Amino acid sequence: MITLPRNPLKGSERRDPADRSRRRFARRQWLRRWLVWRYVIGSVLLVVLSVVGVWLVFISSTLTVKHVDVQGSSLLSQQQVLAAAGVPDGAHLVELDLGAIRARVAGLAPVKHVDVSRDWPDGVLIRITERHPVAVVEIAGRFQAMDSDGVLFRTYARPPAGMPRVLSTATVSSDALAEAARVIGSLPSGLAARVDHVGVRGIDQVTLTMRSGATVLWGSDAQSVLKAEVLVKLLGHPARTYDVSVPGQPVTSG
Repeated sequence: MITLPRNPLKGSERRDPADRSRRRFARRQWLRRWLVWRYVIGSVLLVVLSVVGVWLVFISSTLTVKHVDVQGSSLLSQQQVLAAAGVPDGAHLVELDLGAIRARVAGLAPVKHVDVSRDWPDGVLIRITERHPVAVVEIAGRFQAMDSDGVLFRTYARPPAGMPRVLSTATVSSDALAEAARVIGSLPSGLAARVDHVGVRGIDQVTLTMRSGATVLWGSDAQSVLKAEVLVKLLGHPARTYDVSVPGQPVTSG
């Protein structure tokens, strides 16, 4: 009987040292070649992706305008907004001048704020915040809505009940109307209910005509909250004219 050695050499240990060296050298050579080809393949893929991206964004019809959505409009119809926006159908989204679209929509009188964005992959979204009336301005027999910025943005056949009324002329500036709007906004509800109308002839020339027939010289919108507090106290003393333009030195007459 032949007895095998108890601790035979493993296969790797029986290999010739030169063979092991050649194998290690081959592995290193393969690794070097792979590192080189890895950068080549990566560069080729990057070029291919760039070409595909350019084609997709600038040439293909995939990312072109197919619909325009309008949100937030009630005074304006969607057709009015779309006509003002002038978004070309079929235009590439990436080439749209959103600023120009925004400016055209903002030119509509009832629009207080507008945001225009791309709605990928094939739409445009227009979000509108419309102006809110705080008073009715009567100019030459026409009734127009005025917002808190003094902007006239729509016409009424009849003034809405309960809305403050402003009497003015066509020559009064928008800054003067804005000042009148701020005065109206500063009036507490109890005092506002006693006002028949607000008159404005120019900057710092705001007057209130009370339902009693008395006239209040308000002046500018500065210190309007204090002026309102002073006027409420003065109205307890009947007079034809109340001057609160300098609230620290109010004057009554008549």
